[in-house]
Amino acid sequence: MLQLNNLEVVYNDIILVLRGISLEVPDGRIIAFLGSNGAGKSTTLRAVSGLLPYEDGEIKKGAIEFDGVSIHGKDPQEIVRLGITQVPEGRRIFAELTVEENIRVGAHTRRGSKTGIAQDLRMVLDYFPPLRQRLKVEAGYISGGEQQMLAIARALMARPSLMMLDEPSLGLAPMLVTEIFDIIKRINREEEVSILLVEQNALMALTVAEYGYIMENGKIVLDGSSRKLMDNEDVKEFYLGQTADKERKSYSDVKHYKRRKRWLS
Repeated sequence: MLQLNNLEVVYNDIILVLRGISLEVPDGRIIAFLGSNGAGKSTTLRAVSGLLPYEDGEIKKGAIEFDGVSIHGKDPQEIVRLGITQVPEGRRIFAELTVEENIRVGAHTRRGSKTGIAQDLRMVLDYFPPLRQRLKVEAGYISGGEQQMLAIARALMARPSLMMLDEPSLGLAPMLVTEIFDIIKRINREEEVSILLVEQNALMALTVAEYGYIMENGKIVLDGSSRKLMDNEDVKEFYLGQTADKERKSYSDVKHYKRRKRWLS
């Protein structure tokens, strides 16, 4: 469905952020996209969404294809109409609008009857029942967990075939994280929406995904099935916090140069 081939992205004509990355999201699959802060994951999503020009970013090399069609250079609203939506890091809901107004904003690129939009509103509320009781409340006054639900619900209203989620567990309590990921799995299965999942919670991401990519310093350094990645000793140490003897290890205690030498030499 989505293919990135040898993609290079530069900010301000100076800073090289993506260094020739290639990845793919097959139809109907959940793909995990992991890496430390600043590795380039969010930049990758912005490149796909067409948002780079608004942040002084530019694709210098490579190609992005969706369903076999190049989307490089297309406007964000056109990319949404093609079937790609992004749930940005930090939710980015419209705080001054009500919950219902936020959800309806997600359908603004659609061409169709009001009946279809009303049906989809009921559909997203079935996935996120807590929002049903908050429809007339300004979105800035609902909880962080409800805001994350709202951001995903808004993206669903565009009727995407591919949804890109950027850190959906950020700032949420563990029980709520589990609930959000259960809903993500349901959306993938019931709505047949492919998902590219950027997530710091590597264990949770690899548990729900079938395949994963790991990025460091603008490069894909490792990829494979979720099971293969979870069994990889480097992944256990650097992303799952486990050493060979199963003891938990603080990420801050790991020497960065050691990771670079092991994966990129």
